[in-house]
Amino acid sequence: MFINFRRIHKCQCMQLLTTGLLLSVVMVCWEQLDHHVVSHIRSNMHRYLVNSYDFLNYSYVIRKVSAEGESVKYPYLINHPDKCRGRGDEAWDGLNDVLLLLFVKSSPENFDRRQAIRETWGNESYVWSELGASVRIVFALGVHPNVGQRSGVQKALLQEDHTYKDLIQQNFLDTFHNLTVKFILQFHWSHTYCPQASFLMSADDDIFVHMPNLVKYLRQLLSSQSRAKDLWVGHVHRGAPPVRRKENKYHVPVELYPWPSYPDYTAGAGYVVSRDVAEKIYQATLVLSSSIYIDDVFMGICAKTMGVSPQEHVYFSGEAKAPYHPCIYDHMITSHGHATDVRLLWQAATDPTEYHPSRGFLGNLYCTAVRVMLLCLPWNTNTYSCLAAFT
Repeated sequence: MFINFRRIHKCQCMQLLTTGLLLSVVMVCWEQLDHHVVSHIRSNMHRYLVNSYDFLNYSYVIRKVSAEGESVKYPYLINHPDKCRGRGDEAWDGLNDVLLLLFVKSSPENFDRRQAIRETWGNESYVWSELGASVRIVFALGVHPNVGQRSGVQKALLQEDHTYKDLIQQNFLDTFHNLTVKFILQFHWSHTYCPQASFLMSADDDIFVHMPNLVKYLRQLLSSQSRAKDLWVGHVHRGAPPVRRKENKYHVPVELYPWPSYPDYTAGAGYVVSRDVAEKIYQATLVLSSSIYIDDVFMGICAKTMGVSPQEHVYFSGEAKAPYHPCIYDHMITSHGHATDVRLLWQAATDPTEYHPSRGFLGNLYCTAVRVMLLCLPWNTNTYSCLAAFT
């Protein structure tokens, strides 16, 4: 029997080269591989095998006297304590029972975004006249972080608020690392000035809210047997791992959060809580350290501490836009990433003259097929899930 030793050596060389190449690729890409694969495996093992998060009770609780000091640490520069009361005319009399208080997290310089919201889904008069719902919308913000621009921006904000009377501002720097401060502002203001609101919504200023669908959904909850108790609904992140890469915007060092998994939370782009949950979160902010500067993660910590769990709604978007299509508009609640096209999307989603292909049996069948093609993609993780195609 003849053996070709030269061929054997060639095969071994190819195996060594291939192995070396693979090891090189793994070494070069290890940081990303660790974040996208290894950290998620560790996180989900913790989420589904441990899932107690008992450390929150001793790692984040602070002395109450200190917590009370936090609530007055940042005084109001602009405030509207009477926002949730009647407006003085007959059409609005007796509307102290607000269906929805909507806090839009905005930056001081984002006037164009706020104006687009006022003219579309954030138009309180439209919501009342067309939908018969009492909704209050305010914009939560701090002060401009740039000292040189602060005075001019603040003057413009005061003029803007004089016209629209919908800004709520506290004296903290409006930066990414102060998002938790803005989060606390929302729940403290709601507790003090609008406790009668049936629901509280938190949203970014580049989000689109299909207000007719949202109002319909909230009314259905109120008419249900549960009367909208223990509600925290949005696009849920379950067992998400902390980002450890220093160059990433959402980097959280081990010293700040040493555990492999966050408690479940909803995407901060837009979520809704019921009145009782809003009160529980307010109470949590009084006794928990707000050292975590990612506001939606801090919301998850507060909720877990208070025994509240998030609920998934397939038509609340995560960090991405919903696909543009009439078959999507008929069901959507929120879509994220709309800094410049809010007016166009509002017209397409709410204009009665626009074509709605989902009507009728064949229309429903057609739209289901369209949604499957648009939503059931393996890389489609931060907008609507594939399940939404059949809902």
